[in-house]
Amino acid sequence: MKSIYFYKHLVTPQVFFQSKYTYALVNLRPLVPGHVLLVPLRTSAYRLADLTPEESADYMLSLQLIHRFIMHAYKADSLNILIQDGPESGQSVPHLHTHIIPRYRNDMEDAQFYQGLEKWDAETDFNRRKLAFHNGSSFSVNEDKREPRSMEVMEKEAEWLSEELTRFKDKIV
Repeated sequence: MKSIYFYKHLVTPQVFFQSKYTYALVNLRPLVPGHVLLVPLRTSAYRLADLTPEESADYMLSLQLIHRFIMHAYKADSLNILIQDGPESGQSVPHLHTHIIPRYRNDMEDAQFYQGLEKWDAETDFNRRKLAFHNGSSFSVNEDKREPRSMEVMEKEAEWLSEELTRFKDKIV
């Protein structure tokens, strides 16, 4: 497999799906188990509008496949599908990516989940995020409160998801 980058970060071992223009990878700091990212292969695609028509079609088809797969693999009741399009919207890495986050009926009672998504000092964090974005580094809300996982753990999850995705695609074809 050719090296795959999420912006300037080598993520090849975290990748569990790849199409012509898109890939999916396990998250370094997931909010919940099964929280994955869908990303265009072209690292200069910072925002959704940067995709070519061919990349857009591939991205949407890939999103639909990974959506169905994550629902199946994690037995989720619903998903949050989130694109933060630009630094002002909270985008932490200057490379288009879609968060796919499994949700369950009983997690609606977990206010901590939403606080993790929304808790940031709008003016201070906005300015820090925008500066980091334009300087080519990343800044994530509550990044310091979510421990990064080891490469070994992420590789193991990516291998499992890749195997499960192959079985899943065989069932739906």
